[in-house]
Amino acid sequence: QVTLVESGGGSVQAGGALTLSCAASGIRYNHDCLGWFRQFPGTGREGVAGIYIGEREGAYVPDSVKGRFTISRSRDNAKTVVNLQINSLKSEDTAIYYCAAWIGCRAGTWDFGAYKYWGRGTQVTVAS
Repeated sequence: QVTLVESGGGSVQAGGALTLSCAASGIRYNHDCLGWFRQFPGTGREGVAGIYIGEREGAYVPDSVKGRFTISRSRDNAKTVVNLQINSLKSEDTAIYYCAAWIGCRAGTWDFGAYKYWGRGTQVTVAS
């Protein structure tokens, strides 16, 4: 069973930085991907980063946030931890950020529509 738990959200001043963490269990090495999405009030979720969990290194960040958003991964006992570092925060980054899992992804392929498992989300508020 896949479980995803986000942490690290909060209120930050514009121009600052924040790191969100996701502790994931039920993720299989060389088989699955983890990603980060955000949702603004009244809109759908937008994918902002994805990473392959396997021997092959692979991560994706869309052009809209490239240069400010960085995704990375590590292991903590039986859980996979995926971090999203956000630099140079802007007020328009204010959103709920969700960790998500894509079961059965292929290294080097990126499809934000394939993520089907979700955490509960963590609020990020950027004050200008």
